[in-house]
Amino acid sequence: MARILGIGNATLDIIHSVDAYPHENAEIRCSDRVSRRGGNTANLLAVLVQLGHDCSFAGMLTDDSDGRRVSADLVSNRIDITPCRTSNTGTMPVSSVLLSMATGSRTIVHYRDLPEYSFQDFAKLDLQAFDWLHFEGRNITGLRDMLHRSREHYPAVPCSLEVEKPHAGIERLFGLADVLLFSRDYARQCGFEQPERLLRAIHADYPEAGVFCSWGEAGAVAIDRQGSLFRQPAVAPGTVVDTLGAGDTFNAAVIHGSLAGLDTTALLQQACELAGRKCAQAGFAGLVQQ
Repeated sequence: MARILGIGNATLDIIHSVDAYPHENAEIRCSDRVSRRGGNTANLLAVLVQLGHDCSFAGMLTDDSDGRRVSADLVSNRIDITPCRTSNTGTMPVSSVLLSMATGSRTIVHYRDLPEYSFQDFAKLDLQAFDWLHFEGRNITGLRDMLHRSREHYPAVPCSLEVEKPHAGIERLFGLADVLLFSRDYARQCGFEQPERLLRAIHADYPEAGVFCSWGEAGAVAIDRQGSLFRQPAVAPGTVVDTLGAGDTFNAAVIHGSLAGLDTTALLQQACELAGRKCAQAGFAGLVQQ
């Protein structure tokens, strides 16, 4: 069991299940509506706990009904929230999700008016207590200082960086992480229609990092530190129920496999299998077979 610290986001997700994604200006009914705790890093840690790790979350919470609900969910999932900061301004971030029953795809509208978890908050943490640090690629200025501190003072603690969206300046962080986790959205917004081309370009500039890119139904690709390319097809479930959080599940499995010392082939296979299992169910409860 490893001790893992995730620095990033937790949200309240409000999920509307619809038969199919609506046309603009349409008015439709949803077949189901649920709300649950979400957020990339919070999801990732919830999966890593099921994989047997001791996880802590460093992020922002609020002292209102939504914030208390998110906090309670994190605690119920055995995620330590001691490193969090509770804000007395703003509200808990909310992601409004349309989940298509026809395809299992999800469309997200995110609202946030909460301050970011700051470098000052992070600097108070004893990082020597952890075996792995995971950073969500947001709040780039603060994140740069956090990564520099972890590299300078705790170089033996490996760290991963999730790169989901092309935030201005995020590329300057790539050389500070041991593992880079890219999304299909990031690749496409940067002009790459094939994950291999993105990863070859990244590896050329940052050869010391292991680089991964998940590509939905097309599986995933990785390049290791020796420059070898690996491809893994998706493991499709019998029925796609909910793709929300599949990328977070993939990233959690990459961290788990890295900590276990798996070779890249086995690591990618495990990550795609777990992400496929996530797509076959709603939410994360019971994702890992005990």
